[in-house]
Amino acid sequence: MNFFNAIAVGLKEIWANKFRSLLTMLGIILGVASLVAMSALVKGMENGMKEALIAIGGLEKVRVEEQDIPVWQQHMADQAVGTTMSDVHALLHSAPLITMVVPEMRTRNITMTRGAKSISPWNFIGTWPNAVELNQHVVAHGRVFNEIDDELARNVCVIGTAVRNALFGSPEQIGREIIPIGEFVNINSQRFKIIGMFEHYESEQDKKVRELEKNKPQESKAGPERSKGYGSMSSKGSSSRSGGFVFDLKNNTVYIPLNTMWLRFRAATGTSGSGSSSYGGSRSSSSSSTSGSTAEFLPDPRLSTLSIKIADIDKMDEALQQAKNVMLHTHKGIEDFSFRTQENWSENITSAISNARMSGGIISAISLLVGGIGIMNIMLASITERVREIGIRKAIGATSFDIFTQILVESVVIAIIGGLAGLVTSDMLVKLLIAMSPTENTPMITAESMMLAFGFSVAVGVIAGLFPAFKAAKLNPIQALRYE
Repeated sequence: MNFFNAIAVGLKEIWANKFRSLLTMLGIILGVASLVAMSALVKGMENGMKEALIAIGGLEKVRVEEQDIPVWQQHMADQAVGTTMSDVHALLHSAPLITMVVPEMRTRNITMTRGAKSISPWNFIGTWPNAVELNQHVVAHGRVFNEIDDELARNVCVIGTAVRNALFGSPEQIGREIIPIGEFVNINSQRFKIIGMFEHYESEQDKKVRELEKNKPQESKAGPERSKGYGSMSSKGSSSRSGGFVFDLKNNTVYIPLNTMWLRFRAATGTSGSGSSSYGGSRSSSSSSTSGSTAEFLPDPRLSTLSIKIADIDKMDEALQQAKNVMLHTHKGIEDFSFRTQENWSENITSAISNARMSGGIISAISLLVGGIGIMNIMLASITERVREIGIRKAIGATSFDIFTQILVESVVIAIIGGLAGLVTSDMLVKLLIAMSPTENTPMITAESMMLAFGFSVAVGVIAGLFPAFKAAKLNPIQALRYE
């Protein structure tokens, strides 16, 4: 019997016992579908996490944060000055592996008001203009403040779309997009002019949902709180999404000049840090001196955060060591700072994805194993029913190898059909999961996962058919012909 005849006979046997064959395939179908669906969910999760990582600056961004003074340096605690503008200028001039330095000042209890509307931004930051580039912001309307705005400590700000929505109304509420460039708002009772607005940040999934909602025919509206688009962020809302939170945070950002933050909010409330050198005002990544600054003779302030950008990710360790040496010099040898890299987040993403794949893979493997046991069981039952048939075939010249091949091919055919049905089922299963429990990370079925799942189903069919095939091949033709 040639190979194609064996396949034809196998298909006839499956068709002759349709219901039994369907039940046999069910384990393979569920195993393949669960493996592909699990892989799609994990891939969506991975894409969402990486998307969020890029949105906060990527792997090249490193945060310099204050830390407790080491025990062996506690006797010098009174000399610790914290992270200051002196560190910024020293890093710019003495650390060639660092391409960008961004100082940030933050303060609490900030309220922005316009008429009867108010919001407390999550991210109210005084910084330099290059923070827009480092933190992957895009100014969609207006402009970002410049060095002159910073040196003169002008009351200007750049806002995110969530702040715009809270103070001016969202596009869903108004029916059109409001661009508040040139408008004035009060920040803790101080009048500020809006000179720029960032683009609306959202995950790819949220963007797709918003576009679908936009293209749908106008139906009865249940209120702006149902919107998943520009109006989805409230001033005090929270997000349970892992990756989506990053985009919500960026939408709820307000940038003002660093010098303005120091003069209007930090110095006025007595929150300055100790230090003796003059404040450096606004600087690009290549400037170092100040003249004519409003805050020229104020004490050097403590920065809330200092962020740096590494020139080459492959030289991360060398760049951090360079930055550490520079800052140890400005801190008089006191190690009251630490570096937080995004590599930790990247490693956590890799670890989480690996664990999810392993867990899902084990569950899917169990399903496929159950399917394999079902195939083996049905093939053993089939052999029992066909003992006389096998005896007749051997009596008229069929070899043991022919019988072995016949049973093995039937087993593989069942697995192949089950695998193909499983691939179709996986697509429907993923769509069902999206409909029942939509997330910001769209599940993505990949060709690799489909090939892997289908390959496993075929392998299960081969393994499950080996024992029944050996058993059938070893039947004695005389005893088989006498079997009743």
